[in-house]
Amino acid sequence: MADRLINVLFLCTHNSARSVMAEALLNTIGAGRFHAFSAGSMPSGRVNPFAVEKCKTLGYLTENIRSKSWDEFALPDAPKMDIIITVCDNAAGEVCPIWPGHPATAHWGFPDPSTVEGGDDEKRKAFDQVFHAIRRRIELLVNLPLEKLERLALSSELKRIHQQ
Repeated sequence: MADRLINVLFLCTHNSARSVMAEALLNTIGAGRFHAFSAGSMPSGRVNPFAVEKCKTLGYLTENIRSKSWDEFALPDAPKMDIIITVCDNAAGEVCPIWPGHPATAHWGFPDPSTVEGGDDEKRKAFDQVFHAIRRRIELLVNLPLEKLERLALSSELKRIHQQ
């Protein structure tokens, strides 16, 4: 994996908040080493505006962010994934497509900030908390030494990151 970009797919049921923020974070922090994507098992068709707001704070180009189905990534011409990470508990329990190449998988559960009720300040606070939690795990991932990114070691490292 060291001689090319490592493709990572973040999955969540609706692909509207957590997985989108994870995609933006990894593409920003891991630029040049990782290429992140996101998708959902039942995409909502729209990205939460608070998630878009958080992605913009990174300087991430949000024009191409969209809520999409994981089926796009199971097609023969789709990018081959090295890592697939579920970021919500619903997606972790769903039957996933068969991914070409048998990528390393992990579950990094985060609370769903889009379910927080109240005003915009309360919602922003929830998105901030989840965004920072995702960022901590992404930073751990991008700082793994290359030998930890080999397929057999990668699964255990992804699980270790979830514990932190």
